[in-house]
Amino acid sequence: MAKNLRLKAARAALDLSQDALAKKVGVARQTINAVENGDYNPTINLCVAICRALGKTLDDLFWDEEEKK
Repeated sequence: MAKNLRLKAARAALDLSQDALAKKVGVARQTINAVENGDYNPTINLCVAICRALGKTLDDLFWDEEEKK
């Protein structure tokens, strides 16, 4: 799994730390770090919670561009 740079960029655009985002969605900071680094495949519920917290869609943050083709 590749790094999720879109998630990192969306979080940074809102000036949120990994810890702040983690608290908003109810997980540990290490979980957000693992998702961003591509070391953890989040559940759909976590994906939705992250999208809501960042004001993004699943397509914006989690859909692989290659899969869209």
